[in-house]
Amino acid sequence: MDSQTLYTEIQALTDRAEIADLFDRYLRSLDDRKFDGSWAAAYFTEDASTETPAGHVRGREAVLDNVRTALSLFDRTVHFGSNYVIEVDGDRATLRGNQLSTHVLAGDGGLFLSGGRTDNELLRTGAGWRLHRADLTITWTQGNPPTLPPELTTP
Repeated sequence: MDSQTLYTEIQALTDRAEIADLFDRYLRSLDDRKFDGSWAAAYFTEDASTETPAGHVRGREAVLDNVRTALSLFDRTVHFGSNYVIEVDGDRATLRGNQLSTHVLAGDGGLFLSGGRTDNELLRTGAGWRLHRADLTITWTQGNPPTLPPELTTP
């Protein structure tokens, strides 16, 4: 194996590891609930978009506001990602995977569980890989979902 091929393979493995780590840290951060501008910059590009059960938003600040509002519906959460399929093409990448989430509802303490798939696009930035698009499609739920406030409902 020549040195260029070895370098290319090591770079591909490094990129995949960095992307998986970023996404795992992102899911864990949802449970840590420390949402500020540095949180958003650590995970999202400036013009990122998300489409989740909490709505479709575009722009890092909109993502931050959406996540804050959505997670305020719960006293505690645990988000778990698995089965990542990561494809890297230069400075762009995709990550598809499964997501299981456990939510303790604010107020009554009831449990709401959900499972689904996550489809993401990432960009390599000067600060490392960042989510450019982060979509979550729920395929099943158990328990009573929270009532979404008006700012999270799509017209």
